[in-house]
Amino acid sequence: MKLDLQFVRRQFPAFAEDSLARQAFFENAGGSYACGPVVDRLGEYYRRLKVQPYYAFPASTEAGQWMDASCARLAEYLGVTPAEVHFGPSTSQNTYVLAQAFRTLLRPGDEIIVTNQDHEANSGAWRRLNAQGVLVKEWRVDPQTGRLDESQLERLLSERTRLLTFPHASNVVAHINPVAQIAARARRAGAMTVVDGVAWAPHGLPDVAALGADVYLFSLYKTYGPHQGLMVVRHDLLQRLGNEGHYFNAGDSSKRLVPAGPDHAQVAAAAGIAEYFDSLDAHHAGSVSAGAPDPHARAGRVRELLRGAELPLLARLLEYLSTRRDIRLLGPAEAQERAATVSFVTKSIDPGKVVRALGERGFMAGNGNFYAVRVLQGMNVDPTPGAVRLSLLHYNSPEEVAGVIEALEQVLGRSA
Repeated sequence: MKLDLQFVRRQFPAFAEDSLARQAFFENAGGSYACGPVVDRLGEYYRRLKVQPYYAFPASTEAGQWMDASCARLAEYLGVTPAEVHFGPSTSQNTYVLAQAFRTLLRPGDEIIVTNQDHEANSGAWRRLNAQGVLVKEWRVDPQTGRLDESQLERLLSERTRLLTFPHASNVVAHINPVAQIAARARRAGAMTVVDGVAWAPHGLPDVAALGADVYLFSLYKTYGPHQGLMVVRHDLLQRLGNEGHYFNAGDSSKRLVPAGPDHAQVAAAAGIAEYFDSLDAHHAGSVSAGAPDPHARAGRVRELLRGAELPLLARLLEYLSTRRDIRLLGPAEAQERAATVSFVTKSIDPGKVVRALGERGFMAGNGNFYAVRVLQGMNVDPTPGAVRLSLLHYNSPEEVAGVIEALEQVLGRSA
């Protein structure tokens, strides 16, 4: 199926916003535009249902139903059960709480493996467990390519390994790690896996069950939704983790990992992400999706649709950057091997100056270390100026990619 870009852009209020007209958004890795169903649901919730949910009066009952619907609908697209879906303020905070909950499973002398490819959220919280006697080992990227070498993982795993944490894709390097393969290897060694999917999920919510990870985390505000984090935690693991909520809620699995309680309105609005994906499938799959839909098949079609739209755009951008001798591309040069997030180091111009100049030409991009200081240092890149990052999604257009390439030519100078 070929993506109907005009249909897609009509589903996002940002593309009808006068203040954003004639600007192209290439900082999606920092947060995507919100789709219309999410915006509509959030507005309606605040108008009609902004009450304490789950009581017997109508507005409260409906508010709770909306929140439950978000769990159920997103679970369909993730291939898990609603009880395994948990919301929290952000992925950074969800990971921190999760790490605290894991303390009940870890003893002095146990080992956990972290990477230096991660965003700090899925690294720092686990490293801090060394304060209770846990040995922290680091799986390091190749300094040239930024990839994680699975042969190095083999040397790190031992009979004391209890946990392996790693990203589905780095928010800087963007190489797609073989999650299912790595999770299976960890499982054979008796270790659990926590996967940071923040940099991958915007490009198609994964089938978490097929990946085999024990925990999978990502950010809804980067997947067209409200500012919330979502984590899938396998039911059997959740029952073994410590309760981080109020003591009297320990028996309620939906509250064990939410110390402050949920943001009712934003959780309720999250179902809009699934509604947007539904509309994509209905528009593009037509009769295939009619009747009694198969949620698993629908999720797969949407996943392929998003990825299929991004790959040609990503390939064009990578092709251009490969012609420049004045930059260093971080991560694979092949589109198939990476997420549609492209970071590069400029050899003569400060990254901040490049991004400001792009902004003056109507192209919104990012620069800095992106909370991935360790991977930049691991690739011998100074995190202080950091890198330039261009990140696109399925709603970006070929014209926008051509435009940002021309803008880079102007800012960096005509390539040889």
